[in-house]
Amino acid sequence: MGIETEYGIASSDSSGAHIATEPAVIAEQLFADMQQRTGSTSAFLENGGRLYLDIGDHPEYATAECTQLADLLAQDRAGDELLVQMAQVAQERLETSHIHLFKNNVDTAQHSYGCHENYLVRRRLDFLDRLNDLVPFFVTRQLLVGAGYVYHEPGTVRFELSQRARHMHGAVSTSSTRTRPMINTRDEPHADAENYRRMHVIVGDSNMSSATTALKVGMTNAVLNVMEDGVRLPSLQLLDPMRAIRDVAQDLSGRVLLERANGQTISATEVQAEIFQIVREHYERAGWFADLDPLMRYAFDLWERALHAFETNDFGAVHTEIEWIAKYELITRYRHRFHVPLSDDRISRLELAWHDVSSAGLRSKLEQSGVLKSAVSDDDVARAMHYPPQTSRARIRSAFIHAARRHHRDFSADWGLVRLFNDGNGVTVGLSDPFATSNADIEALIDSMENNE
Repeated sequence: MGIETEYGIASSDSSGAHIATEPAVIAEQLFADMQQRTGSTSAFLENGGRLYLDIGDHPEYATAECTQLADLLAQDRAGDELLVQMAQVAQERLETSHIHLFKNNVDTAQHSYGCHENYLVRRRLDFLDRLNDLVPFFVTRQLLVGAGYVYHEPGTVRFELSQRARHMHGAVSTSSTRTRPMINTRDEPHADAENYRRMHVIVGDSNMSSATTALKVGMTNAVLNVMEDGVRLPSLQLLDPMRAIRDVAQDLSGRVLLERANGQTISATEVQAEIFQIVREHYERAGWFADLDPLMRYAFDLWERALHAFETNDFGAVHTEIEWIAKYELITRYRHRFHVPLSDDRISRLELAWHDVSSAGLRSKLEQSGVLKSAVSDDDVARAMHYPPQTSRARIRSAFIHAARRHHRDFSADWGLVRLFNDGNGVTVGLSDPFATSNADIEALIDSMENNE
């Protein structure tokens, strides 16, 4: 599993006032060192991840392939920190006081940019049919893992669950931008195509809360595990998923009724509760709980506690772990303290500060004060900035990149292969097994670099 995150960028002066520097100019300076070092604004890193400049001048970071939730959380936060370091260098070049990096999903012009989750799944003939079973899950998942959003439209300002929900235009599609579906089905596994597919989920919000990220990826991973073990999710097909995803986003209670394809109705919380029940019961029958790592256990616990909170309308037990709830409470306290409406510009600035991963952002203060629970340690994040997960092929790719750079050799790398150049020729080694942690051909290439010194 892995996460790709696109960031918004802006700059401000010493007073905090916005400076109208073109994002392209900021992005150019952010990636100037990478461009000089590699000749490109896209590179695989020694920590196993990939950092690049995406369309629309959005910096994007993709974590390494992770088999453990703890590695994924550390890798995700490491991307934030790596970009912050790049921004500090770019600030000096631009002679601007501050570069802001926003881990959100909508800019002031209502352009949306994404947080994409990737899950390796087995290749099977009924893949698309199984994906359709997942649509109700993703329509209602925002109730638990949305980042929250102060939505403005003429005559109305309201708090919604998700920034990404109203920018979805399809349920399942091969397109990722034109129709922007919840699940992208482009067949690009980055692995042995005979055995694997990559499920590319683009409906989720970017989360500042590591606890919410743990729940988002953990619950989805658990659902996929159960489905791959032969269990079918309940038949909860919705009549109009695009209407449903917007209706759910606008109802903070989770009780909005969604029309089903069979003519009946069901609430968002009921959808999640039915799916949770099936997943938990199968984990219990299969004996999987005995081998669960602590963070997956935590994801199950938070999933259950969050559903109970909606059932009882008492969020005291989860308000520091479910991001949109923590954000809503912070905004509500601010409004009461300063007697301002939700439409006030200060609320907009507060929301931007929530999503700012730079030193101008609120996350570290909120975590230190207990407003946001952290599910990842600073030490793990610091390590993930330089070292890959040890239980996937990222370990092999990282060792190769580290050796090639140490010996000043020309090379290229991708998810599924690496290439070492030598006098115009090249040696290519495939990495088609995402679970491999060693590779004799890569080790031979590294030895050749060492011996030719």
